[in-house]
Amino acid sequence: MHKLLILSKRAGEYRQLLETANLPEIEIHSATDATRASALGSDFEILYGEPRLIRDLLPKLQNLRWVQTTSAGIELLLDPNLRRDYRLTNARGVFGALMSEYVFAYLLLHERRIFERYKAQKEHRWDGSDTGSLRGKTIGLLGVGSIGSHLARTAKQFEMKVQGYTRGSQISSDVDIYFHPPELLAFAQGLDYLVSVLPNTTETQRIVNATLLNALPAHAIFINVGRGSAVDEPALVRALQEQRLAAAVLDVYQEEPLPKRHPFWRSKNLLLTFHTSAPSLPEDLAGLFIENYGRYLRGEKLNYEVDFVRGY
Repeated sequence: MHKLLILSKRAGEYRQLLETANLPEIEIHSATDATRASALGSDFEILYGEPRLIRDLLPKLQNLRWVQTTSAGIELLLDPNLRRDYRLTNARGVFGALMSEYVFAYLLLHERRIFERYKAQKEHRWDGSDTGSLRGKTIGLLGVGSIGSHLARTAKQFEMKVQGYTRGSQISSDVDIYFHPPELLAFAQGLDYLVSVLPNTTETQRIVNATLLNALPAHAIFINVGRGSAVDEPALVRALQEQRLAAAVLDVYQEEPLPKRHPFWRSKNLLLTFHTSAPSLPEDLAGLFIENYGRYLRGEKLNYEVDFVRGY
């Protein structure tokens, strides 16, 4: 019998979904915080939940063999001072549709001039000026994993040209042209939209810096739904102030919550959301665990297993 601990603020929802699935050879326990989890014992083989909660429990679980997180971000578990003698899988393959909804909501907001139309309405002013269109525009994807691939597929529905920048993989056939290091500046040429879906690794930190921003056309718009660490934040503020970039949309930041005095709050042509672009919905994530648990029982390769060295 495999002993599972669900450790999440929404542990009750996850537990109900897994119990309904009637998984074989499993004993399910759940807790909403590390203190309650510790009281349940230390002999759990499988952990399923939020990295922030899992981190504190790792040293206490001597029988641990596998951790499945409910998020794509696993930076808290990659600390070299933490144990690495277990298999770590994160949540991928379930956020693509949600991320696409978010990104294309803002692309359409810009092209269809939604704010301007609403302003005209409030002023009782007829505005019959033309709008733009996504058709024929070029979107550049920093990172083309499962989320980037979904964004590329959505972009093709709007007849956009898609460019992708990756370390080496070319998994999406919806990308028209791929760029790889050291072709970052060539990738940026001619983009109408730049979207970052990069994970947090040593290679991606502050990759969106002054050099990259200067390589973009002045009419370009930058959107970050990956990790805040990918952005040189002072450089982005300057680019917006100096109108070297038309606008930006940010959902993630180097420090979260965003400090009250951060210049982003006052930056012109910058729209902020609060790590809400793709919520972790139990009904989506439970299916991911169920699929991986079947693989675990059969001794197969787990989906979305993380390389501790590479960081993803």
